[in-house]
Amino acid sequence: METIDAPAGVSRGGRGARERILRTAVELFARDGIHATGIAKLTHEAHVSTRTFYQHFPSKEALVSAYVERVGAEPDSLESALDRHDLTARERLLHLFDELPVNQAHPPVLRGCPLHNTAVEAAGNMPEATALVERHKREFTARLIKTAAEAGAPDPDILGRQLALLFEGCRALSTSLNNSQPIHDARELAATLIDQTAT
Repeated sequence: METIDAPAGVSRGGRGARERILRTAVELFARDGIHATGIAKLTHEAHVSTRTFYQHFPSKEALVSAYVERVGAEPDSLESALDRHDLTARERLLHLFDELPVNQAHPPVLRGCPLHNTAVEAAGNMPEATALVERHKREFTARLIKTAAEAGAPDPDILGRQLALLFEGCRALSTSLNNSQPIHDARELAATLIDQTAT
């Protein structure tokens, strides 16, 4: 069975191995993609042996499922704006379309939504991960509908679904173009939708 030599002073297993593997997966899957990230690369970057990897994750799909759960629960994700208590409902909805300032001299490559990317890469071959992505997206839409109701929308179901479409669509297009302009355009359209439908 393949083993991976760790740098001096770094244990290949032991306490914290599972977290190292998962943390490494979060970084590599988002940056390089799931299929492009093999077990050998994961174990090397996480400083664990292949044996240790399989002790914690019986398959790569099991790791992908854990990755989806971790990413979906990230407190600093854009979606966490819906949980802020210092903003009005309208401000929370619009904050979804805000982008963090970046260093224009070295702008990042836009990766889009990691959960959407996972669903695309899964392509029906990872049913557990696909189901987790679908559940997260449905729950996110439900949160948008709830916030739309707080904002005074007479039909929060429609507004919530429209904002979900804008949110997902602008991130996908920004990824394809590697340009944040679609996100800014979506924010203006979101403001128009909210102001037209909410009291």
